Amino acid sequence: MLLLLLSYLGGVLTIISPCILPVLPFVFARAGQPFLRSGLPMLAGMALMFMAVATLAAVGGGWAVQANQYGRWAAILLLGFFGLALLFPALADRAMRPLVAWGSRLSQSADKGGPGDRPSIGSSFLLGIATGLLWAPCAGPILGLILTGAALQGASIGTSLLLLAYALGAATSLALALLIGGPLFKSMKHSLGAGEWIRRGLGALVLIGVAAIALGLDTNYLAKISTAQTNAIEQSLARTLGMKDEMDTTAVKEKGGKLDLPVEGVLPPLDGITHWINSPPLTREQLRGKVVLIDFWTYSCINCLRSLPYVRAWAERYKDDGLVVIGVHAPEFAFEKDLDNVATAVRDLDVTYPVAVDNDYAVWRAFKNRYWPAHYFIDAQGRVRYHHFGEGNYARSEQVIRQLLAEAGRDPGTAAARVALEGVAAAAAIRSLRSPETYIGYARAANFMSPGGIVRDRIKTYAPAPLTLNQWALDGRWTVERQQARLERAGGGITYRFHARDLHLVLGNAPGKPVRFRIRIDGKPPGDDHGVDVDAAGNGTIDGQRLYQLVRQKGPVTERLFEIEFLDPGVEAFAFTFG
Repeated sequence: MLLLLLSYLGGVLTIISPCILPVLPFVFARAGQPFLRSGLPMLAGMALMFMAVATLAAVGGGWAVQANQYGRWAAILLLGFFGLALLFPALADRAMRPLVAWGSRLSQSADKGGPGDRPSIGSSFLLGIATGLLWAPCAGPILGLILTGAALQGASIGTSLLLLAYALGAATSLALALLIGGPLFKSMKHSLGAGEWIRRGLGALVLIGVAAIALGLDTNYLAKISTAQTNAIEQSLARTLGMKDEMDTTAVKEKGGKLDLPVEGVLPPLDGITHWINSPPLTREQLRGKVVLIDFWTYSCINCLRSLPYVRAWAERYKDDGLVVIGVHAPEFAFEKDLDNVATAVRDLDVTYPVAVDNDYAVWRAFKNRYWPAHYFIDAQGRVRYHHFGEGNYARSEQVIRQLLAEAGRDPGTAAARVALEGVAAAAAIRSLRSPETYIGYARAANFMSPGGIVRDRIKTYAPAPLTLNQWALDGRWTVERQQARLERAGGGITYRFHARDLHLVLGNAPGKPVRFRIRIDGKPPGDDHGVDVDAAGNGTIDGQRLYQLVRQKGPVTERLFEIEFLDPGVEAFAFTFG
């Protein structure tokens, strides 16, 4: 119930976001009509359609996104005719084409389609459905939480209810604006005698809104502007309502060197694992009597790679004392589902403990997990006693392991695990970190600046652009897909203006076809600031689908311009991460 309330209030906040602007003309075109027969049905249709489309987009994969694109263009055509009918009613009346005539009749029906010239509820509802297909509200922390959970946890009634609550919140704020502005609108019409001109002005606004949506301004530019304005408000709202921080850890008290560890549940069955590496299949029953650490990870996740040395060290140090470490590999990108890729990564990363390949997210869902990395600590009785999400807190985590072993009657001794940190695994320079993880596929892309924006699933020649902090651009012939961008011709590249000690890029290549690349920092070879996967001259080779460390600044960390040029075609770029 708390999350439903938070979702509803998050939707209400969209009224203060610039990305709601393209929707407003369609809403205010109903001003001056009875709210119950015109405005309310339209807002209801808009909310229901948004819930349906957002649910499909979150859990249905690429086919749903493609279907939504067709729906958006159908809605653009429909509401374009609606705007023309408002702007030029005589022209619409004379039109002979069936679609234009239908658009005109729809507009007239929505205005006065019922008995006694009352607006038609059905036609207004249909206009709301069309508007819902166009609506792309800002994905702030609240909506982002809902969509991320839906994508990883799968379809559910709960997900649809949360999305509906969000949409109803936005519809409520629009309804209040319509109810407050409606009387003022009617007064203007009567006092000025300018009803026809106001009608035409609304028609022009509708057409401007349609044009903005068709050009992608609603998703590319307005969403960027509004995110910064609403994030702080949404985060404050979440804290006020008592929502926990996303990266929370079990709260424990310490007395006399001993932790008061709560019981948070029981170890779920390890069913649904598609493959086991370094071990035969393990069951919950086989693990009874052992202290177990479950580490959710994926091999291209920089946060996972930085925590991995600690997990490896714990597994080695305490294996003879009764600790069993299981790395549950839950993929983020499609290439991480490839068993050969996972097996190669396990070998290259020197992971010797059991790895459960959870391609179907069966164990992920059983734990109700949402994070990479996530560590769950289970005692010898099969009870979850502690959890930690993300990096850090390593000393406390080892303290938990030692205490659970002691509770099981084992003596872990006094020596702590020895952890070696080098290369990619070195801890992030948090104090100088100003750049966030940035996805290149259109599903989660942000701050993209190449002229014309992203064209989905089609080859396009992109050009570089002037960049400010955390903006990026493509150069050359690329096909941008849902999770990644693929270079179609040698010589293309990517630029990114960043502020961090380390810059990493998740890259892939066609099997058996290495891709050469060259990087520049502020237009020059990196020199001493090169990462482990390039030399001082900036040269490197993509030899597999993984995370590549391209920059590690040795001196003071400042804002820099990163450029990478691919000398061969066939590269796939997935995401930037920083440290």
